[in-house]
Amino acid sequence: MTSSKPKKRYPRPPMSLIVENIEGYNLDIYLGGSIAAANRQLHQEHKIKIIFNCAVNLDIDLVTSPDHKHQTPLLNFGAGHVRYYKIGLIDGPGNPTEMLLSGYHLLRAALLQRMPEKASYPVKEQGNLLIHCRGGRSRSVALLALFLHLEYPHTYPSLQNAIDLIRTKRELHPDEWYETPKPALINAAEEAAKMAKHLRLLTL
Repeated sequence: MTSSKPKKRYPRPPMSLIVENIEGYNLDIYLGGSIAAANRQLHQEHKIKIIFNCAVNLDIDLVTSPDHKHQTPLLNFGAGHVRYYKIGLIDGPGNPTEMLLSGYHLLRAALLQRMPEKASYPVKEQGNLLIHCRGGRSRSVALLALFLHLEYPHTYPSLQNAIDLIRTKRELHPDEWYETPKPALINAAEEAAKMAKHLRLLTL
């Protein structure tokens, strides 16, 4: 009976700057893992005001101002120090194409959204974006690559162009590129890009 060798994991920063002052949105886009998403000090240092979670199996309590209606034993709820959005992706097979496509639209809408002048919307500054999954190496890479490819086709004419940039900026080791992102996520993102382009043609 042979035992399989464990995969080698390579170190990477908690989060990485992928695109600076991105055209049309005028903010910086960072990509990271759960440690970065849960680090309030890191958010403050890098002016993160938007956090976008790509993982279906990862929940982070970002509440800093509990709602006055909150009472034990209810779970914590209220406002956080950032605006928080989530799309539930599986790290591998199992994601419908529509899940990647809806993730692109939700990410784009989160960057375009503007908060009203009401106390119940405390985080009004646009700030910078952190997009993350558990490790910041697969789900978040696939979704951000899809966003860059669809938003900036002249800079990233293919999905792979965007993946190549993210792998470099994220400092992902070439030995793990075969799963950063997972092939099933690349395929789903490719199909989502085709679907998005088809929908655009229908509206012309």
